[in-house]
Amino acid sequence: MTPDRLAKYKATLARRQLDLTIITDQVNKAQNVAALIRTCDAVGVHNAHIVTPEEGFREHKRTARGSQQWVNVVAHDNIASALAAAKQQGMQLVSAHFSENAVDFRALDYTLPTALILGAEMHGVSDEAVAASDHQVVIPMLGMVHSFNVSVAAAVILLEAQRQRDLSGSYHRPQLTGSDYHNTLFRWSHPEVAEFCHRHGLGYPAMELDGGIVNLNQWYASARADLSTKPAKQKAPILNQEMN
Repeated sequence: MTPDRLAKYKATLARRQLDLTIITDQVNKAQNVAALIRTCDAVGVHNAHIVTPEEGFREHKRTARGSQQWVNVVAHDNIASALAAAKQQGMQLVSAHFSENAVDFRALDYTLPTALILGAEMHGVSDEAVAASDHQVVIPMLGMVHSFNVSVAAAVILLEAQRQRDLSGSYHRPQLTGSDYHNTLFRWSHPEVAEFCHRHGLGYPAMELDGGIVNLNQWYASARADLSTKPAKQKAPILNQEMN
């Protein structure tokens, strides 16, 4: 890993927003989920709450996976779980939903802790999510089409959130700190070693200031020796999961 690469990792993590996220509500196309995660990375969203749709995810051979390693995907079995997680963090719930109660998406204050709820294109945000929402927003459409694709709509709204947060200085006040920062930096810098640690339930080794691993060979030998004396462990879950 080059010094420039390490510097980019650190600069990116310094801009990550813990109080801005998305919640998918029955979005079942894998390529849409991948596009949403790509947008999250682009605007500095650290966690994306992905609800597994009742019918499962529809595969797509062109689904991009690159951005998924940079955003923590928090999987939920149902929308209630995702909504509760956002509420517990004090976030305002904002549904991208066309209704008589909806306002122009630019009218909201996205510098507040915000969870943007996005529904599937055919059915939109569920009644349960709408009922739990603090706000409903729409993107004004001046042509014949009724709405954007879900991933495009998310990009439009999240870029407005980015604009507001940039003006307020949010990206200059690091939110990701402590062990969360160091663990994320390690996963980005050493994905294969991180995967080994997850697989065997091990803590991450220490990192040098230049991004290298402290006494890597010694740590690896010690880890292998320790594992040889223990029964095989079930692979630990990895937060940043591929959705397809």
